[in-house]
Amino acid sequence: MVIRPLQHCDYQTAWHAMRSFTDNRDANTPDEIWFIEHPPVYTLGQNGKREHILNPQNIPVVQTDRGGQVTYHGPGQLMVYVLLDLRRKQWSVRDLVGNLEQAIINLLADYDIQAIARRDAPGVYVKGAKICSIGLRIRHGCSYHGLAFNVNMDLSPFQGINPCGFSGLAMTQLSELGGPSKLEIVAEKFKQHFTKILGYT
Repeated sequence: MVIRPLQHCDYQTAWHAMRSFTDNRDANTPDEIWFIEHPPVYTLGQNGKREHILNPQNIPVVQTDRGGQVTYHGPGQLMVYVLLDLRRKQWSVRDLVGNLEQAIINLLADYDIQAIARRDAPGVYVKGAKICSIGLRIRHGCSYHGLAFNVNMDLSPFQGINPCGFSGLAMTQLSELGGPSKLEIVAEKFKQHFTKILGYT
């Protein structure tokens, strides 16, 4: 497992790098986790409906190849891109989604924040508000894309869309719930929880 430290780059650069990594890996390529912070961007999933983009103002909209509907990425949000060989782990896509959700739930529990996952709408929720969104792509049995975890950001751009296709969905973030605001701290916490789930010490 290779874990890349937090980087700052635009969405399309990261997306193309993930896709290239996945297309060029083989059965012996180590899995990787990338932590990234993006400048403001709306991303629309493969089957996303443009009617869920209500008022993008001057924020760019990128049609991408992950699953899910529309969401927002921006400064103060931790992107965790999981480049995993699911066949090697013997995980289904549902296993991966559930384990990503569980890692975030466990991380939040470290700060006495009670969170849940919803089977009907992937992601993690605190008191009905969404704190983490998940969107994945699987090619040749390997995953890319991952999750977006709201840490310490301007949440107002979510008002320009129906987040994940849900009208009026409330959004929340870690810093407002008493957790840390630094992405580096949160990335380290996530690494600890997710690698434990993966079976690494």
